[in-house]
Amino acid sequence: MYNLPAFPVTVVGSMPRSKAVSRALRDKQKGRVTDAEFNAIADEAVIESLKSQEADGVDIVSDGEQRRDNFYSFITGCMDGIRLMTLAEMLDYVEDKAAFEQLLNALDVPAFALKNPVVDGKISRSSSLVLQDYLFLKEHTTKPIKVTLPGPYLLTRSMWVKKLSYDFYPDKESLGDDVVSVLRQEVLDLQNAGCEFVQFDEPVLTEVAFTGPHETHSFMCAALSEKSSPEEELNFAVELINRVVDGVDGKMKTALHVCRGNWSQEEDVLLRGSYDLLIPYFSQMHVNQLVLEYATERAGSIDVLGELPPDKEIGLGVVDPRTTEVEPVDFVLGKVRNLLKHREPEQIYLNPDCGFGTFADRPVNSAEIASKKLQVIHEAAEILRSEI
Repeated sequence: MYNLPAFPVTVVGSMPRSKAVSRALRDKQKGRVTDAEFNAIADEAVIESLKSQEADGVDIVSDGEQRRDNFYSFITGCMDGIRLMTLAEMLDYVEDKAAFEQLLNALDVPAFALKNPVVDGKISRSSSLVLQDYLFLKEHTTKPIKVTLPGPYLLTRSMWVKKLSYDFYPDKESLGDDVVSVLRQEVLDLQNAGCEFVQFDEPVLTEVAFTGPHETHSFMCAALSEKSSPEEELNFAVELINRVVDGVDGKMKTALHVCRGNWSQEEDVLLRGSYDLLIPYFSQMHVNQLVLEYATERAGSIDVLGELPPDKEIGLGVVDPRTTEVEPVDFVLGKVRNLLKHREPEQIYLNPDCGFGTFADRPVNSAEIASKKLQVIHEAAEILRSEI
């Protein structure tokens, strides 16, 4: 990416959807509208989201994930061998029903409202996952574009349900091979199309790091399959992401986003813990940038990032997408100045902690509040630029 200002402002991916888009997404899943009818509504929503980001001072834009039901289940429409199921429907297939019911009861969300892709056949791409979305957005902006993809560990972990997947993939490792193949082909297609920035979403890594192999799962992207030890799982995650990105042309930036859950405005149901447990694994990942949340105390100290290899960029989360309170500019400046102890200015990108609309039917904020928070980040970036 060329001609970016210092401290570029970007987004993690999703922006709130309008009621019209959410309704169109439901209608599409139920077969009540054609692809063309859905895209007519979604195209308009993408352009509106783009214009809003540009007006708010975002330097690297996204399509707002307006076409997605959530940040990873959308792949069901692009791949064979996958079935989209609500968490309530999955109850019939999970092995430990009692633990799963306990999980559902603890969630601050109805089990029928969240959907998870589940493997019930050999997987393959039936169409590109995000390439067409990128090409559409490219027609409407001259700004650099960030494209977001679900990470390979997230997909492997969340899609493998033994009763449905075993005949095709006897374990997560065998599924991981095909997930890597699908994502790598998508990345190469994006690279050939001129895409400048691809971000992989792996929020489930914190669930792995903070809970033991047999503890009750938090809701981290429906990652419900049984875990091995955290060390084994995290090493597997490193292997998968490196297989996807290795050899990607240096003109395309790769990033990994890791948060602690973004489905609720209730802080006490979300994970907490410092990134220090993940630093050794982040250090082995062959991505250019780590997109991390730091706007809440749940993330711990920024100082642990000083232990990362010196070439790693940081996409620093400086506003909380879940709160209606708009952070003051000084709050953002304080976060960045703390990170400047460990990273050069050109290694720091500014973004919210996570998306503003991870789940289409359950955005964590309004478009108005999201806009104000992005404007605060832009204002802080301008001050920082004047200082250097």
